[in-house]
Amino acid sequence: MLYYLLTTIYVLACLVLLLVILLQQGKGGDMASAFGGGSSQAAFGARAGATLLSKITTGFAVVFMLGALGLAILGQRGTGSVLSSSAPPPAAPAPVGTPASGQAAPAASAAAPTTPAAPTAAPAAAPDAK
Repeated sequence: MLYYLLTTIYVLACLVLLLVILLQQGKGGDMASAFGGGSSQAAFGARAGATLLSKITTGFAVVFMLGALGLAILGQRGTGSVLSSSAPPPAAPAPVGTPASGQAAPAASAAAPTTPAAPTAAPAAAPDAK
């Protein structure tokens, strides 16, 4: 619930921040003022007082950054993996010749081994005496 509320606030903050930035007037950063052609000695021109739009921009920029941080933290608290929430893989088919699950094995095959007996080891040959 908190995640969806924070996501809604974050999206609204993004939209308002976009609109407030687009409504602001440019600072007059043409080429002449960038290389000292402006009338002031400051790097970006005379510093004007903070307008209402610049204060709103600062406020929503803070909400934007804190919202991004909060969503990142809440997003990590979910399940460990995308695959952990998926359905388990289907069971592998039974090999040919084995009874299916739920059916009893025939008595003859249960008593007799299906693999051939291992050959016995031959006695080691005696070394030739010289």
